[in-house]
Amino acid sequence: MPTPAYALRFISGKYQGGEFPLRMEREIIVGRSSELDMVLVEDMVSRKHAKITTTGDQILIQDLGSTNGTFVNGEKIKKVRLKEGDRILIGTSIIKLVAVDSSQVVTEGEARQRLEATGQRRNVSGANKPMSGSIDEIPLPDLLQLLSTSRKSGVLSVRGEGGHGRIYLRKGQIYYSTIDDSYDLSPRKAAFRMLTWATGTFELEPPDEKSVLEEIQESTEALLMEGMRQLDEYRRIEPELPQREDPLGLANPLQPALRELQPAELDTLQLVINYGQFQAVLDRSPRTDLETATTLLALIQKDYVTVRQ
Repeated sequence: MPTPAYALRFISGKYQGGEFPLRMEREIIVGRSSELDMVLVEDMVSRKHAKITTTGDQILIQDLGSTNGTFVNGEKIKKVRLKEGDRILIGTSIIKLVAVDSSQVVTEGEARQRLEATGQRRNVSGANKPMSGSIDEIPLPDLLQLLSTSRKSGVLSVRGEGGHGRIYLRKGQIYYSTIDDSYDLSPRKAAFRMLTWATGTFELEPPDEKSVLEEIQESTEALLMEGMRQLDEYRRIEPELPQREDPLGLANPLQPALRELQPAELDTLQLVINYGQFQAVLDRSPRTDLETATTLLALIQKDYVTVRQ
């Protein structure tokens, strides 16, 4: 069986789109110095930042005492074994270990030239953002974990299927978020909703210490854990839910007694009466999308609400 070929693919940052091949029984040094094997010219990369060693069936990465650290899948590392799909954060570059066709692998010299050309091209075009990329390539929860562990500050601008979201970070802590600058969604609810977006682009913009009325208090790690729990629960009930654009209304005739409803159910029923569409009910509800959808599903199953055709 032939030995698989691997490469480091840049999925975010100045060198996005570039690749660097990994040779077996080879050691490469990554850093800012022009004398190194893989040269990343940016302020947050140390002169000698990290070392990647391929030997036998192992690929190891080791931090070389860099100022800003080396991160693998959101964890700051000293030395760790890599596997296919792992994401490495060095400076503002997110790099993914990928399997490649051995017949398509270029030489290290060619790879260095291509990386340099990519960096220069993005500089000239103005596309050289501190950190940008696609959430198709790196899901938002994984990206936020990386930003949290590396204590990044800034505004993560996300353009996805649900609109234009912004997540505000202060030394890795998410303290505010919004979608389309809407005040209908609480910061926490907006963050949870963005975690469900599977396609779109992101860009880390400079910090913006805007004054906000309601800061998110829980840690980024706790927020992500709860967000992913809610996402799993939502996906479980999603097949039973109406489509987001579906119109909703009261059952007619309304047979069950209103006095049987709990306060949360009455609130959701009022939203159905006032706005008459599933997406609008989700947006206007003070509760999370999961809580609102679960309550609405119960109202449909109890014959208080119908999905209109």
